[in-house]
Amino acid sequence: MDAATTDIAQSFSEYGFAVVPNLFLRQEAKALKKEVQRILVEVRQEFGGSNTAREMLDATGVYVGVAGRSEIFRHAARDKRLVDILEAIIGPNVEFLSDKVVYKDTETHTPSPWHQDWPYWEGTHKVSIWFALDDATPENGCLKLMPGSHIGSLVHDGDSSDGIGFGHRVRPETVDESAAVTAPLEAGGAVFFHDLTMHASHPNTQRRERWTWIPTYRDAQADDPPYSFAVANYVVRGVGR
Repeated sequence: MDAATTDIAQSFSEYGFAVVPNLFLRQEAKALKKEVQRILVEVRQEFGGSNTAREMLDATGVYVGVAGRSEIFRHAARDKRLVDILEAIIGPNVEFLSDKVVYKDTETHTPSPWHQDWPYWEGTHKVSIWFALDDATPENGCLKLMPGSHIGSLVHDGDSSDGIGFGHRVRPETVDESAAVTAPLEAGGAVFFHDLTMHASHPNTQRRERWTWIPTYRDAQADDPPYSFAVANYVVRGVGR
């Protein structure tokens, strides 16, 4: 393990997240964005006359299961640059569990509310990577995180009736925004974060495109319940159960 990877793992352990600029090249990020946009064209066509499904996709800006549709994303999910860091965080046995794309643009621009990911899947703790496919800034909706919040689970009983998804969310009045860390990134940069790390995104006030790929990983030896969303999971390093 090199010194840079060790520093990333130490930051993750202390704060619950680690920011890694320029993990991939800008052109690699742009190629991933082009591929996911192709996938979403297919998805919308498959919805056919189901206006509700299309409206939900466009209202939330979230689509789960990108790697299940694309060898390009399955290849990216096992890229050595990602997996070397994941091994330092998780250990020698690393499994890709699932992924999603989250996008903001001129029509889909609302902020993601404060939440932890663990209530959505429970089981063993997992690590996700917020991977910037565009330059992400506070003005177009980059990530913000709460350092040290990964030490325990929080009550998620915030109002989720606004139609933007996130059924588990923390009440905004309980959050000390002054303690949050904003994480702007150039395309190709990434944030590795624990599933108990409280995070949210800024609103896209510029109404400018901000596409993000978020793959999630776990210890390949983990004893977890089956997950319906894990449609393309596989061991990317070491051995599984």
